Amino acid sequence: MPNPGDPQLDRVRDVFDEWAQQGRAESMATSHTPFAHRAFRRLALTERAWYLDIGCGNGYTVRWAASAAPRGRAVGIDLSPQMIERARTLSRDYGNVEFHVTSFPHHSLPAGRFDAVFSMEVFYYLPDMRAALEETRRLLKPGGRFTCAVDYYGENVASHGWPSDLGVPMHLLDAAGWQRAFADAGFVSIAQERIRLDPEETSDAWKTVEGSLLTIGRRPPGDITGENR
Repeated sequence: MPNPGDPQLDRVRDVFDEWAQQGRAESMATSHTPFAHRAFRRLALTERAWYLDIGCGNGYTVRWAASAAPRGRAVGIDLSPQMIERARTLSRDYGNVEFHVTSFPHHSLPAGRFDAVFSMEVFYYLPDMRAALEETRRLLKPGGRFTCAVDYYGENVASHGWPSDLGVPMHLLDAAGWQRAFADAGFVSIAQERIRLDPEETSDAWKTVEGSLLTIGRRPPGDITGENR
């Protein structure tokens, strides 16, 4: 589903389209991989799992999921057409993947279908984050798990200049704020951790001191809210 024309998301789309055209889709994936892979492992996908990456970039986690769940389905969505083009090109050898250009939470995906949803560095861009979190819960099967990793958060002071650097508004929440946001959106069994790198893995001090903030929540078992929307 196309971007409905929100100025904030238009700006985000343009930034990521430009980065993809500059070849930064792969460098972004490389930068995120040490954090994303540790977060991805928390999902413990089964071979039949249905997986969704919201803001998939060049599709690197979708390919991980396609390999981990060969009898399932791995889906990636992104508002950047250029990123999705890269994802499709890089994923041509995988038969159980699909990619869509969409401006989340606007989409055409089936409710209650996904065993696991993943997102890295996306949700703070979304104008209505509450609606996006609620829609993520609705996409999950009852009992399904959502893992959300962010580097832009209250405790990571080194990240606070990013909105000015990119010219894009962002929601700045601290760790407690992310927990409340998940709870307000109806997630249960909420847990958090910091994913920090070893000094030999990076030259960025914040990645070893503050790290990436991971928030994990489940759709309540038996929850059928909004299934018929």
